[in-house]
Amino acid sequence: MENLTKRIIPCLDVKDKRVVKGINFVNLIDAGDPLEVAKRYNDEGADEICFLDITATDEKRKTIVEVIERVAKNLFIPLTVGGGIKNIDDVNALLSVGCDKISINSSAVNNPNLIDQIALKFGSQCVVVAIDVKRNKEKYEVFTNGGKKNSKIDAISWAKEAQERGAGEILLTSMDADGTKNGYDIDITKKISNLLKIPVIASGGAGKMQDIKEVFEIGADAALAASIFHFGEIRINELKKYLLNNNISVRI
Repeated sequence: MENLTKRIIPCLDVKDKRVVKGINFVNLIDAGDPLEVAKRYNDEGADEICFLDITATDEKRKTIVEVIERVAKNLFIPLTVGGGIKNIDDVNALLSVGCDKISINSSAVNNPNLIDQIALKFGSQCVVVAIDVKRNKEKYEVFTNGGKKNSKIDAISWAKEAQERGAGEILLTSMDADGTKNGYDIDITKKISNLLKIPVIASGGAGKMQDIKEVFEIGADAALAASIFHFGEIRINELKKYLLNNNISVRI
C-alpha cells in the first residue's frame, strides 16, 4: 500500500556547510543553514529529506558527519545522506548519528560491489543509488564526481544492475534539466521507472506543481526538488493539496 503514496523530497545540496543551489550543477548560490532549512521542511510536511554533500567526492573527503548529526536530531521524517561515502565504515558512521538511508553515486560506479555489501549488512531499504545522467544523442550516460566526470556507462543498464545488486531505490537526476525549472526529463524517468521494481525518485528540473504531477503520472514514486522549495516558490503543504485534487495520493 505504501508505494501507492507518492513522496515529496526536498533536497539540500550542501557545500562548505551551507545549503546551495545551482543550474546544471554549476553557478551555486547560497540558500541557507542546513539545520534551519531542514527544520522548515519537516514542519511544512515533506515526506523525507535528502542531504547531499556535493563536493565531498571531488574534494576526496568524508561526509560532514557533525552537520548531519545536528540535522538528524531535529527531524521526525526520514533522512537520506550522500556524498563521499566509500565503504561500510562510512555508512555505519552516518547511520549511527541518525540517518535512515545513504545515497551512493561515484563510489557505486567505481566499486559496484559496495551496493551488495551495504544491502547485505544494513538491508536494501537503506541503499539509494544516485544516478546523474546526461543525454548523449540517443542514450543517457552516467556522470560521477558531482557531475564532472563522464563514466560513459549507459544509465538504463546501470539502473538495472543497481537493482539486481540490492539497491532499495534509485535517485535519478537529469543534469540537462537540473535547476532549469523546465520540468523533469520525462523520457529517461519513464524508461527507468517502467523497467524497475524498486522506487525511482525523479530529480532535476521541477519548476511548477504541474511538473511534479506529470512525473508522478509517468511512474516516478517520489519527486525531489530544491530551488522551488528553498526560495519559497512552492510550499510543500500547498503542493500536496494540489496533487490530491489531481487524484495523486500523498500523505497529508
